[in-house]
Amino acid sequence: MLVRMTTNAEGPQPRPRRRAPAGAAVLRADVTEAIRAAVFEELAAVGYARMSIEGIARRAGVGKTAVYRRWRSKLHLVLDVVSALAVQGLPMPDTGSLEGDLRLLYEVTSRALRHPVASQIIPDLQAEAARNPEIAEALQKAVREGQDGVASGIVAAAERRGELRAGVDQELALDLISGPLYWRAVVIRSPKLPKGYLASLARATAGALKAL
Repeated sequence: MLVRMTTNAEGPQPRPRRRAPAGAAVLRADVTEAIRAAVFEELAAVGYARMSIEGIARRAGVGKTAVYRRWRSKLHLVLDVVSALAVQGLPMPDTGSLEGDLRLLYEVTSRALRHPVASQIIPDLQAEAARNPEIAEALQKAVREGQDGVASGIVAAAERRGELRAGVDQELALDLISGPLYWRAVVIRSPKLPKGYLASLARATAGALKAL
């Protein structure tokens, strides 16, 4: 047993080292990340309705207790994972021009939306959001905040460069920037973008923003 030494009139005496209280197990970060990754994989494989804590635990290579120690239900687990997307956000483009920033944003977003896992998860969560207000709020927060910060940054940079007038309507700008790509990739789920589509979209969006 690990001990610490203390002293008294009789000289150094061993004293037991304090241990963590029973039940105060440390939540290992690698296990938490494995569970989060398993949630995405399980959602893509079976959908939210058929997803289970047992399936997530099995896919993550942990026991059910490890999952319940972190989240009290399947709903709270999914809400946490989806909400985390808003925190991660997207990289801020810095190409030196409005059209260039938009093109880079569209390239990154398009790849993310067309990832096999994302392309399965997003439509399923959208359908579930129609029945569950909590999922609807979390999904809207993840999508809206993830795009909003980047779009606002692109607009602000364009204003500083003089490419856009000061005081552009931020809500309208966000709709113009994000709407077309999400419509094609998420709503109608076009399997493949036409050649040159992202460049054309960036050019058209830049023109629309300058007209505001």
